[in-house]
Amino acid sequence: MVLAVGIMSGTSLDGIDTALVEITGVLEKTRVKLVDFATKPYPKELLNQLHHALEAESVTVQQVSSLNFQLALSYAAVVKELCEQNQLTTGELAYVASHGQTLFHQPETLGDFPPSTLQLGDAGVLAQLLQCTVVSNFREADMAVGGQGAPIVPFADFYCYQGNKDRILQNIGGIGNLTWIKKGGSPADVVAFDTGPGNMVINELTRHFYDEAYDHDGKHAANGQVLPELVNHWLSLPYFAQPYPKTTGRELFGKTFVAKIIGENFEIAPDDLIASATMLTAKSITQACAQLTTEPCELIIAGGGAYNPVMMAMIRQTVDANFIVKTQEDLGFSSDAKEAIAMVILAQHTLQKIPNNVPSATGARKPVVLGRVTWA
Repeated sequence: MVLAVGIMSGTSLDGIDTALVEITGVLEKTRVKLVDFATKPYPKELLNQLHHALEAESVTVQQVSSLNFQLALSYAAVVKELCEQNQLTTGELAYVASHGQTLFHQPETLGDFPPSTLQLGDAGVLAQLLQCTVVSNFREADMAVGGQGAPIVPFADFYCYQGNKDRILQNIGGIGNLTWIKKGGSPADVVAFDTGPGNMVINELTRHFYDEAYDHDGKHAANGQVLPELVNHWLSLPYFAQPYPKTTGRELFGKTFVAKIIGENFEIAPDDLIASATMLTAKSITQACAQLTTEPCELIIAGGGAYNPVMMAMIRQTVDANFIVKTQEDLGFSSDAKEAIAMVILAQHTLQKIPNNVPSATGARKPVVLGRVTWA
C-alpha cells in the first residue's frame, strides 16, 4: 500500500481537485481508498488567463509557456496543502498523478493539421517543487496509435466498478462522458464516449447573465421553463448522431456556442435558457444510455452535475425505465473525487509499464501505456 495524490482540473475550470489516495495492486487486484480530498479555486488572475487562452482567437507562445509554469506552481501549492493537512510531506508520496489543464484537444485530422492534444502544468516543475515522482500526459500515447486520446477514465472505471450487474458511470463536468461496464465483461467490452455538454453551457450562461461561476443548486434552472423546441434543436446537432467512440469539448460547446444561443434567442428569459441548457445535458445523457442497453442497468452519476438537484431530477424524468439512477455517494464514494482518483489508478499502471488505455473506448489500434514519468 502506497500513498499518492491525483490532480484533476477539467474543462469546467471550477477549480483544482486533489485526492490523497492509498493504493495497492494492479488490474483485478487494484484496491484504492480515498484518504482526503480538496477542491481549490484557481487564483483569480490565473483563471482569467486560462479563460483568455481558451476563448481568444489567438494567444502568444509566451502566454502558453507562462501558463504551463503557473499551473504547475498552483498544482504544487494545493498538493502541499493537502499533505500538510494530513501530517505528510510531499516527499513521502509514492507519486503524484497530474492530468494537467487541457488547452487544446483535436482528436481527428482537420485540414493540414493532424490530431494533437495539449495539457499544461509542467511535470518537471511540479516534480522539483514536490520532490517526488510525477506521472502526467495521459493522452498522447493513445493518439499516437490512432486513438482519440479520450476518454481515459474508463480503464480505472472498469477495475473499480466491474461486478455482477451492468453499470454506466456518467461524469458531468464541463463535458459529460460515460463508461458502460457490462456484467461479466472484460476491458475489451467497455464502451465509453463523451455524451455532450455537461455543465459547460450552463456555466457560460450563468456567467453571462448573472456573473456567477455556475448555477448553484440549479436555482436558475428551477426558476425557468424548459423550451422543448429549443432543446430538440440543439439535440439535432451532428455530434449527437455520430457513432462512438467520440469526444467533444469547448471547440463545439464552449463560448462560441453559447454566444450563438444568446444572439439567436435574445427574447427568451435567461432562466428559461438555463433550464433548457440543463435539459440538454440531461437528455443527451439519457438518450445516449438508451442507445446502449435495454437490460437492467445502474446509471451512476459523478462530477459537479451530481450536486445539481434540477439536473438530477431531469435525468430521472427522461431516462428509460430499465435504469436505476444513483450517485457516487450512494455507493459510498465521492462524486467530486472520482476523476482525481482515476488519475492515480492510471499512474499506478504507468509505473508498472502496464497498458492502461481502452481501445474500444478511444478507437486506438492497440493497447499502450499512457503517461509520462518525471523523476524529482
